[in-house]
Amino acid sequence: MVPFSFAGHDFLALRSGALFWPDRTALLVADLHFEKASWFAQRGQMLPPYDSLVTLSGLADDLAATGAREVWCLGDSFHDDGGCDRLPTMAQDQLRTLTGATRWTWITGNHDSGMVDRCGGTVVDEAVVDGLVLRHEADPAETRPELSGHFHPKLRLRVRGQNVSRRCFVATPTKLILPAFGALTGGLDAQHPEIVRAVGKGAEALIPIQDRLLRFRLAA
Repeated sequence: MVPFSFAGHDFLALRSGALFWPDRTALLVADLHFEKASWFAQRGQMLPPYDSLVTLSGLADDLAATGAREVWCLGDSFHDDGGCDRLPTMAQDQLRTLTGATRWTWITGNHDSGMVDRCGGTVVDEAVVDGLVLRHEADPAETRPELSGHFHPKLRLRVRGQNVSRRCFVATPTKLILPAFGALTGGLDAQHPEIVRAVGKGAEALIPIQDRLLRFRLAA
């Protein structure tokens, strides 16, 4: 976990793509996309059906490592409105255990806006917490400090003749986009015009490694 500050608040960035907020003992994650593989399977594209269990295992590990008592999921937690119903029994039980043991809040995203049962927790469209706006997709017109997801940012570099891709946070002084946490989520180049449009000029890609945070300036 690597410490850094955003909008006057201290956070710890995790290599998993999660963000820990010590002052609130809160864990923030974006774009879990539970049951994405089964959604594709229903449409004839067969994928290994273990993505939700892998994602849940990562979540449980981060909760244990941080001792978080509060969880904020920044949208697209399920790949579609039927995702919770398709979760295997073991995964449903594990998720209900996690949501029952913490103050768990689901923020709606474009993939799961119509869901009713999310295996526990509270559902909101967006929230303002200690002066920070939490929503799924960054609003270019928002002037308040804002945390979001949606874009699944990844930084792509060429290192020693090899193409390297790593999930990353994208940050400006007032906007912070979290990478996708889900095991089967892919990613959008952090320098993609849609990400630049969403956050504005002066953005950096942030990659936590061990005890430090790598910072890469993104082109305007």
